[in-house]
Amino acid sequence: MGRAFCIPAVFFFFAAFVLLFIVSVSLPYLTAMDITRVHADGNTELSAANDTISQLRELIFAIRAYCYDLTNGNRVCSTTGHGYSVVVNSTSNSVTIGSSWTRGLAVHPVAAGVAFIALLLALSQHITVTLFASLVGFLAALLAFIAFIIDVALFAYVKDQMGNLGFGGNTITGPGFWLTFTSMILLVLGGCTVCFGRRRRRMANATSTSTSPKEGFFSRFKRN
Repeated sequence: MGRAFCIPAVFFFFAAFVLLFIVSVSLPYLTAMDITRVHADGNTELSAANDTISQLRELIFAIRAYCYDLTNGNRVCSTTGHGYSVVVNSTSNSVTIGSSWTRGLAVHPVAAGVAFIALLLALSQHITVTLFASLVGFLAALLAFIAFIIDVALFAYVKDQMGNLGFGGNTITGPGFWLTFTSMILLVLGGCTVCFGRRRRRMANATSTSTSPKEGFFSRFKRN
C-alpha cells in the first residue's frame, strides 16, 4: 500500500479503536461515556434489586452497568456485568429495562477488538496483508454498525418506557451513542483507504512490469 494511503488508514483505524475502547470501558469507570441518559425531575423513585432510592435526578445506561444521580449530589452505580436490568418506579407507574435490551451492548468491545486487529494489519505494506486489513476493517465497521443499531434500539425503548411513567423528565442520547456512530464512519473510511492504496500499488507494479525492457530471443546467445 502506498505511503500516501498508509498513514490515513492507520489514523482512521486508530481513532476508531480509541473511540470504541472508551465506549466499551465507560461505566462505572468513565461515567461520561454513556449510551442513553434519563433526566428526571427529582420525584422519581428507582428500584435496584430490593432497595428503593427516592429523589432520582438522572439515570444513565452504558455497556456494562447503569448509574443514577440523586438530588443530593451522590452517584450510585450498579455492579458491573453483562446484560443488566433496571426497574424505575414513579408515583403512578413502574417500568423495567430488561437484560434483553442491554445484552447486545457487548458488541461494542468486540468491534473495538476487531478494529485493533485492522489497525495492526494496516501497519504493514505487504500487498496480501493489506487485503486482510481492508476485510477486517470492513468487518469492524459492520460490527460497529450493529452496535449502533443496538444503541438506537435501547434509546428508543428507554424513551418509550420513560414516557409511560408520566414524570417531568426527558430521555436523550449520551456521548457513547455518538462515539459509536463516529467510529463506524472512521472504520469505513479506513477500509476504503486501504483498498484504494492497495489498488494503486497493484496498478503501479503492473505498469512498471509492462514498461520494463524485454530482451529478444537471440540475445540469450550473446556472449557476456
